[in-house]
Amino acid sequence: MSTKNHESNNSLTGQLVELIQAREIIDKDFQTCTYFVLDAVVNMIAATRTDTGRVMLQWWNSMSSTSTAQQAFLGGALIHTLEMDDLHKMSVTHPGCVVVPAALAVAAQRGLSGKQLLIAVLRGYEAMCRIGNAVGRSHYKIWHSTATCGPFGSAMAIASLLDLSPQQQAWALGNAGTQSAGLWEFMNSGGMSKHLHAGRAAEAGILAAELASAGFTGPLQILEGKQGMFRASCPDANPAAIVASPQGAWELTQTSIKPWPCCRHTHPAIDAALELSSKINSPIQQIILRTYQAALDVCDRPEPTNEYEAKFSLQHCVATALSNGKVDFASFTPTARDASGNFRNKILLQASQQIDVAYPANWGCELEVITMDGKTVRTTREHCKGDPDLPLTGTEMIAKARTLLDFAGVHEPEQERLIKYILDLQTHTRVPGIFDLLELVF
Repeated sequence: MSTKNHESNNSLTGQLVELIQAREIIDKDFQTCTYFVLDAVVNMIAATRTDTGRVMLQWWNSMSSTSTAQQAFLGGALIHTLEMDDLHKMSVTHPGCVVVPAALAVAAQRGLSGKQLLIAVLRGYEAMCRIGNAVGRSHYKIWHSTATCGPFGSAMAIASLLDLSPQQQAWALGNAGTQSAGLWEFMNSGGMSKHLHAGRAAEAGILAAELASAGFTGPLQILEGKQGMFRASCPDANPAAIVASPQGAWELTQTSIKPWPCCRHTHPAIDAALELSSKINSPIQQIILRTYQAALDVCDRPEPTNEYEAKFSLQHCVATALSNGKVDFASFTPTARDASGNFRNKILLQASQQIDVAYPANWGCELEVITMDGKTVRTTREHCKGDPDLPLTGTEMIAKARTLLDFAGVHEPEQERLIKYILDLQTHTRVPGIFDLLELVF
């Protein structure tokens, strides 16, 4: 073994490469993966009907020529637009919006098969989520983990498609990590940067892997090195998490699917509020929501002024779920925000130490509603709908896909054709590109 290969194996990225390459993929993993690809694709299609999506498409159409990496950028930004893409709860990352568009773009460009695509997606999720598991809770306070951990997932997926050597894969991860970036500051001004984060992470991983295939080296200790990512932005990093439980389930199968189009931190409270909405028979005096601190850090927004802020407002989401008994795309319009005002000002948010200790393994809450007649109703959530502990069924996943395609204005025959095509990916000898998929429905 050469000195360089030995160094690669001793680094965290080298160990991660070795772990992922050794993992077995069974039929059930492939089948599950097709549903996650479907979820990403229909999110991308639906986002073309949003204001943000139209801005992205206007930018795209203004260019005289585009690259595979830029296609992945556009796909990633669109997938992350409606706040309905998947989320890996332990790492608090959205892997689908990064890994899937990158893998689709490169697999289509190189004429690869559906099975090769699915293998790459599984491996990409694994790298992104394992590194996300290791960055620590403090990282998430300032850094958007989807943006910072995403390039690793994209790079690993593309390394799989390009059949890179273990050393080249470690180089790709090193150069993915040195492009790691993405700050939460956009939340304080309503900027569109969150979508940029997903697209840029997808694009960065492609660049890192393609350069590695040409012999472009990268820092092997990009994570644990004295000037690496952990030292720079992860004060409570847990490096052991990267290679923990090597025989456990694939991280993709531990990823949650979102049933409602808003920040995942609001979902436990929405689930609880939907349960209580049918049990309240008199005017409400006060609503108390107890949850984990990260949810408050991101989603304590008592007066949302636009659609995006409403999607990140615990107060608005709880008020809407309680008063309407449902949460859907119409729940965040100006009319819906105005209607929730009377409920929002009755909501008290509290951090619960018991719930906080269980996070991020459990995204929980306790919701208590006190009515004017002195009665109290309450409920708790340890997990929320769509988590691996409470997964959506295949039928529910398809129903969600149809909801997103309805939003996009896709007619039923085209919906059925797209859904069947993606769920049969394992049998296809050639992968469709991002724009091929759009053409299937428009």
